[in-house]
Amino acid sequence: MTKVFYSKEITPEKLIEVYEKLGVKLEGKVGIKVSTGEDGAKGYLKADLIAPFVKKLNGTIIECNTAYPGKRNNEKDHLEVAKKHGFTSFADVDIMDAKGEFKIPVKHGKHLKFDLVGENFKNYDAIVNLAHGKGHMMGGFGANLKNQSIGIASRNGKAYIHSCGKTKSPKLCWVLKNEQIDFIESMAEAATAVADYLKENNKPIVYITVMNALSTSCDCDENQDDPVMEDLGIVASLDPVANDQAFIDLIWASKDSGAKKLKERIDSRLGREILPYAESLGLGSREYDLVEI
Repeated sequence: MTKVFYSKEITPEKLIEVYEKLGVKLEGKVGIKVSTGEDGAKGYLKADLIAPFVKKLNGTIIECNTAYPGKRNNEKDHLEVAKKHGFTSFADVDIMDAKGEFKIPVKHGKHLKFDLVGENFKNYDAIVNLAHGKGHMMGGFGANLKNQSIGIASRNGKAYIHSCGKTKSPKLCWVLKNEQIDFIESMAEAATAVADYLKENNKPIVYITVMNALSTSCDCDENQDDPVMEDLGIVASLDPVANDQAFIDLIWASKDSGAKKLKERIDSRLGREILPYAESLGLGSREYDLVEI
């Protein structure tokens, strides 16, 4: 059974420890996919927490431009926000789709024929999917699966996922009508495509989610809500489905009264449905063994 390592403490030292428990040595050029946070957002992972881990791996922060209008839909403004939020103080930041994008196949999808990811994604030998677990206005919740689908997709790729395979246009994707479940499943298909690409090219990936500043809205929201419940800790695994399932299970097991708001946000957007669908695609398993450290 898949092991999910769990720390109730959220410190730079525990972040490194959960990574080391995974037993995978990431070598070469390491890309660390983490949200740099929209200008005005509050919940993104802060430099003082993640900098020692990123430096340990000599990692590069990797991102792609957003499909929605804002301060991160072009390289120049995106890098300025990354600097404002402290990321450039400890690592290089690569906006991977600044110079283009490339297609990777979606092999078993109902909605997407392909996934479009940032051109520079090719340049990395190993990946850390370092997610901030929180709610999300459109997806219900965001953690490793969202970070691997929407997060690694290029600007046009994000539009393609949001439109469930109907358009690559960032302008058109927001006016097309789609069933919510189709969007949730499209994210799972894109995340699976990325995992397949990495496996076929012998590029390892590990999954870590920091469960703090638990808002009902995402770090991509310039008007992000305040946290609604207590911090839960850090989970790490080699399986993104198991890691996201552990995050969800910890929310549902919490006795914090504010957890109700986060549960309502998740279920109102059919957020938990991404897990069985991703499992059906072969991305991972919802069954796991939680190992507290």
